[in-house]
Amino acid sequence: MDERTRLRLDVSYDGTDFSGWAAQPTRRTVAGVLMQTLDLVLGAGTATGLTVAGRTDAGVHATGQVCHLDLPAEVWRQHDGKLLRRLARLLPPDVRVRAMTEVPADFDARFSATFRRYEYRVTDAPWGAEPLRRTDTLAWPKPLDLAALNAAAAGLVGEHDFAAYCRRKENATTLREVTRLDWRRDPDGILVATVQADAFCQNMVRSLVGAMLVAGDGRRPVEWPASLLSRRERSSEVTVAPAHGLALVEVGYPADPAEYARRADLTRRLRVPVAEG
Repeated sequence: MDERTRLRLDVSYDGTDFSGWAAQPTRRTVAGVLMQTLDLVLGAGTATGLTVAGRTDAGVHATGQVCHLDLPAEVWRQHDGKLLRRLARLLPPDVRVRAMTEVPADFDARFSATFRRYEYRVTDAPWGAEPLRRTDTLAWPKPLDLAALNAAAAGLVGEHDFAAYCRRKENATTLREVTRLDWRRDPDGILVATVQADAFCQNMVRSLVGAMLVAGDGRRPVEWPASLLSRRERSSEVTVAPAHGLALVEVGYPADPAEYARRADLTRRLRVPVAEG
C-alpha cells in the first residue's frame, strides 16, 4: 500500500450560492467544488477521505472551517509549497483554502475537535443591512436590547438537552454543552452573537438565535428561551433564524498532537453526527 500523508485544510467560504458543505450529485456544495478542483490539479481520486469539522447548511458561511484529507506521500512531496497557490487560481472566488498543513495520521477534523465557535450577525438599524453586508447580516425589523439578549443567553449556557432547539435524528443525542453564548454590539451598531460548544445538532445555533431575538425585542420574556430546555421534542414556537447571518469562525483542537486520537475516541463514544447550528 502506498504511503499516505494526512493534510489539514483551513477553509473559508461565502455560503450564499452553496447548498451547504456536503457533496450532493445535483447541487453546488463546498465539498463538491473543493474535490472537483483537487481532482483537476492532482488527478481524479488522488485526494481521498475528505472529512469536515462541521457540515454547514445551505447559505451558512465559514471563516474558520477545518477539514482533512489524505494524499499519496509522493504526490504531497511533489506539490508541497505549490498546491495552495494552484488552488487559489482554480477555485471559484466564494471559497478559499487558506492553509494546508501536514498533520499526524490520527488527526480527525471532525472527531478530534474540542469546540466549534459560530457568530451570528444582526442589524436592528431602521434602514436594514448595509448593501455590502446584506449576505452575512440579518436585518431585524424591531429594535433589540443588548442587555435582554444577554440575559436570555445566560440561561442557555451549560450542559443541557437541547431537544427543543434541534432537528432530531434517529439514534442521535440532543445533549450538548454550550460553553459560551453572549452578544455584543460592535461600533458600527451590528449585534453579534458568539456561540461555542463541543458540538451542535442540526439547526441548533439558528434556533437559539431565533429564540433570543424575540426576547431581545421584547415579544418574549428573557427567561423564555431557557424555559424551553425542559422540552423533549422540537418546539414549534421557535423560529429558526435565516442561514445567511451565521458563520463558523473557529474550530478548536488539542494543543498537543498526541491527544488527537484520544479526543477522537472520546467524541465517538459521546455522540454521533456533528452538524451545523
